[in-house]
Amino acid sequence: MTKVVTLAHYYTTPEIQELADKVGDSLELSLYARDAQADVIVFAGVRFMAETAKILNPQTKVVLPHSDSTCSLVTMTDIARLKKWREEHADYVHVAYVNSSAEHKALADWIVTSRNVDDIIAHLYAEGKKVIYSPDRNMGAYLNFEYGYDMPLWEAVCEVHDKFNQQALDNAYASVSGAKFLIAHPESPLPVLHGADYIGSTSQMLNWVRDFDGEASAVIFVATEDGILYNMRKARPDLDLRQAPIYSGCQCNSCPYMKLNSLDAVRAAQAGNGGVEINYLTPELIELARKPIDRMLEFSQRYYK
Repeated sequence: MTKVVTLAHYYTTPEIQELADKVGDSLELSLYARDAQADVIVFAGVRFMAETAKILNPQTKVVLPHSDSTCSLVTMTDIARLKKWREEHADYVHVAYVNSSAEHKALADWIVTSRNVDDIIAHLYAEGKKVIYSPDRNMGAYLNFEYGYDMPLWEAVCEVHDKFNQQALDNAYASVSGAKFLIAHPESPLPVLHGADYIGSTSQMLNWVRDFDGEASAVIFVATEDGILYNMRKARPDLDLRQAPIYSGCQCNSCPYMKLNSLDAVRAAQAGNGGVEINYLTPELIELARKPIDRMLEFSQRYYK
């Protein structure tokens, strides 16, 4: 019998998450699929996530429910230009965010996630290395500011997180008389991150909410895609959780690509009569793209004990 494993990112809709075998962030899901030894992986996420799953599970059939599920960090990156930029910084270590295409990963020395980027870059600087960072300009700007780095940065952004802005937050804060907190994903713009009480990955923000022991009446603003609010409210229905606004009066900021993962599309992919198979990555590309991922995983095994 064919073993089909369905993965869903936190940013998909609640009904998609409910039918998934595993819900999590992108790398966590790919590692789960690798350990599950699936015959078919249905990845309800975006294309770079399905590609990462294929890189880590090259013998497994990986299916993306909707062919147009992409990411602005990918579409804003021209690979030919990226290769030239990399060559212009030949004596630098190229650290690339996991939110990138397979071709992009193949040009990197290290892959990082929002969960381990701080530790890996600190490790490289401690070794005396010079670092360039791609593709997320906002995350790189935050790291440069927070730690005093001078990393050259690639010019791409997550179109969802880039919409959060300080003026809208100031207006939202003014409407709350009691205690208030802001937690934010590091893909958000630097002015927003300056005012955050906590900055972390999707999973780390979820854990922060689970562990929150502050005033029960506090309002917690969340600067990331609105899908994670479903998980946060399930974990802590007692808290007043609100998505950070993108402009005055707006409380909605969704990834249009994630939301292409409809219930019908996912079910069709599970049944084997829908979606697009990730079957275009050559063995050579998979090998090149996997090396920086493996370097990250080996670091994590040593560092996080």
